[in-house]
Amino acid sequence: MSPESQPSNPTVHTVLSADGTSIAYETEGNGQPLILLHGGSGTRQAWNTLRPYLATDFRLYVPDRRGRGDSCDGDDYSLAHEAADLQALVDAVSAPPIVLGHSFGGLVALKAASQITIDHLVLYEPPVLVDEHSEGDLAARMEARLEAGQRQEAMRLFIEENGTVSDVTQLPWWPEEANLHLTETVIRENYEVEAFDRSDVPDIDVPTVLLTGEQSPDHLRAGVAALDDYLTDSRIIEMKNVGHVATETAPEKLASILKSLI
Repeated sequence: MSPESQPSNPTVHTVLSADGTSIAYETEGNGQPLILLHGGSGTRQAWNTLRPYLATDFRLYVPDRRGRGDSCDGDDYSLAHEAADLQALVDAVSAPPIVLGHSFGGLVALKAASQITIDHLVLYEPPVLVDEHSEGDLAARMEARLEAGQRQEAMRLFIEENGTVSDVTQLPWWPEEANLHLTETVIRENYEVEAFDRSDVPDIDVPTVLLTGEQSPDHLRAGVAALDDYLTDSRIIEMKNVGHVATETAPEKLASILKSLI
């Protein structure tokens, strides 16, 4: 039976974060606990392509980050609140999990890593900005377009500047599947990205795998290299012939890397 044809019956639960915000997550599968934290423009549905390749080897915990999907939102927002959300989910898991954070989800996992008990930390191109990219103003430019009533153009900026697509309008899923309703959430997260500095990286004593795609944007690859220099127990795995979304384009390859950790 191929992964695509295997039955999937995820169960939805909720956990309360430290500030009382309800975080929704699905569970499915059996084996080593694995938490999947999605990136900036998605919800837990962003993992749908990958999940069938993992559910026979892992017990999956797949949340909607706050302000998205079935999760609630707090009165104010910060990366620290997101880290507390992850801590609440880790506390609800019966054994130390592997945590995989993709893109902004990786930044959340990095922020929380010194406060949680986990087996491995896997960071897929968290947006740690270095060199000239640390002076970026993407969030402000997105916000200006949104305030001008140009919601679609605001999200277009985000996708084109953080991926390998030069013209998102040429993609078949644009704009219907671009999650334009999440534009405000993406903007606030980008302000956190721009405020984050390598000096903010906590001391982490858990084995850390840093994933990068051979075809990913240079600024994301540079951030991964900078993290590897900073962390004491890390290694880089470069995935050949993929970019920033191997979660969708090369799920077998990504699943193989995760299975090698157990």
